[in-house]
Order: sequence, then structure tokens, then C-alpha cells
Amino acid sequence: MKTSTLLKSLTLTAALAAALSASVLAQTGPGPGAGMGAGPGAGQMGPGAGGMRGMRFDKTNTPGWTLMTPEERTANQTKMRAVKTYDECKALQETQHQAMQARATEKGVTLMVPRQNACDRMKARGWIQ
Repeated sequence: MKTSTLLKSLTLTAALAAALSASVLAQTGPGPGAGMGAGPGAGQMGPGAGGMRGMRFDKTNTPGWTLMTPEERTANQTKMRAVKTYDECKALQETQHQAMQARATEKGVTLMVPRQNACDRMKARGWIQ
């Protein structure tokens, strides 16, 4: 009697463990090429990506991101990925920052300051001259 109760408990525990682990194993993880920090927009290759796999422009590194419409965000990403030189990148970046600063002032908010400059990172990685 005691043995059958123990056997039932072990069987129930094993079945429960298998059911719980199956849901964990079914979860999809980052795909090939994705890694730490992969999120929306990471590793996307779209129009104008210029081979910049992994270079993402989002709310964590683009001043005024939250002040832009989704269409403006996409246009900004495309333009940044299409630049060929550091000077072109800095000019585009300055124009974008001025436009976002004007919106921020209008709305009474402060623009965030990115930890790193996107143009500097793109040049360091050899993506622009």
C-alpha cells in the first residue's frame, strides 16, 4: 500500500515536471545573428540598411524618438543607414536633432542625450568613411 502511494506520487511529480518543462522548451529564443540587446529593429535588413546588421536606431539611442510618428522613425532609420560618409552622417544627425529639439521645446519636454554617437559608432565599425 505504502509502495503504491509512493509510486503514484513519483509518477505525478514526473508528469508535472514534464508538462512544465515542455512549455519552457517550446519558447522561441533569438534567431541566428541575434544576441544580447536584440529587440525591435535589431538586425533588420531593409531598404537602405547598407549591411549594417545589428545597428539599430530606437528610443534608447535616438533623441526625439518618442516625438516622431512611426513613419518618421522609419524614414530616419532608412536615411541613417543610407549615409556613406561621416560628414553626411553628422549633417543628417544635426538636422534631425534640430527638428526634434524644436518639437521638444514646443511640447515642454527635454530630449535625452544618447550615451554614444551613432555616426562615431558607424565609422568605428567601418560602415561609413
